[in-house]
Amino acid sequence: MKELRFKVFGRLIAVSGGQGAWRAFYFGAEGKRRPADFVVPGELAEHELCEYLADLFHEDATPRNHSAVQIS
Repeated sequence: MKELRFKVFGRLIAVSGGQGAWRAFYFGAEGKRRPADFVVPGELAEHELCEYLADLFHEDATPRNHSAVQIS
């Protein structure tokens, strides 16, 4: 199972699985993950995930945390 990690406006998010079956997780300060409270549509391709997360969390953007990037 593939896992991709993103930093979205300061929030660390992991998305695992593959097209048709994505699952999202938040990372806590101690490195533990917990299920996210949002759904990633299964029809999204891997290259669309970062843009989707940026659109989903755009209200969290601040001058200090103003970008969404894939980190692994």
